[in-house]
Amino acid sequence: MSAVSAEVLIVEDDPAIAEGLALNLRLGGYAPSVASDGEIASQKIQEREPDLVLLDISLPKKNGLELLGELRAAGVQVPVIVLSARQDEFDKVAALRLGADDYVTKPFALAELMARVDAVLRRAGQRERAEAARPSGGVLSFGDVVIDPGTRTVMRDGAPVKLTHLEFELLVFLARNVSRVLSREELLKAVWGYRRSETPRTVDNFIAQLRSKLEADPEAPRHLVTVRGSGYRFDP
Repeated sequence: MSAVSAEVLIVEDDPAIAEGLALNLRLGGYAPSVASDGEIASQKIQEREPDLVLLDISLPKKNGLELLGELRAAGVQVPVIVLSARQDEFDKVAALRLGADDYVTKPFALAELMARVDAVLRRAGQRERAEAARPSGGVLSFGDVVIDPGTRTVMRDGAPVKLTHLEFELLVFLARNVSRVLSREELLKAVWGYRRSETPRTVDNFIAQLRSKLEADPEAPRHLVTVRGSGYRFDP
């Protein structure tokens, strides 16, 4: 995915911030568009899915977290970078659990934001190329869970389980490394590309989310196991 063709939707109700972002994205070779509230953004994404969304949390009519949750629930996996003036850890965790690809706190340096835009789009392009080259076979299973990497679907006891892009990538990586103890650093590098914005806590949050969706008892997991002081292990 090249920067020249990448369409970026800016969802921001502050005209000055939106215009500044659009100008810098345009100078960087992207094709930006703007939505001033969550409802307009939802409509724009339905009409034409962009390559990336820059999503503010505090929006009129429909806030950013609500919009993000609706997109992921509908199976829309467009990459999303959340922008927020809130520095509360809860908001960051909530955004990541809902499927955000990155979280940037205002005020931010434009150079850093542009680097993150490049990184998220690069990762999205790598995933698309990997999926195009990946054979449809290689179904993985454990307990009552079946993972089909070819169709990117997960079934639990015959019912579909909705996972975000990164949740799916993390699950498949774990399932392909049976009984190996994987450090948080290894998982960050394999799944996230080990960006400076991510921390070992990010891995913990995603593991907790996978357990809540796939383990019979998330508090006493049988498959996504914590190895104290070392990381995580997948037991089929």
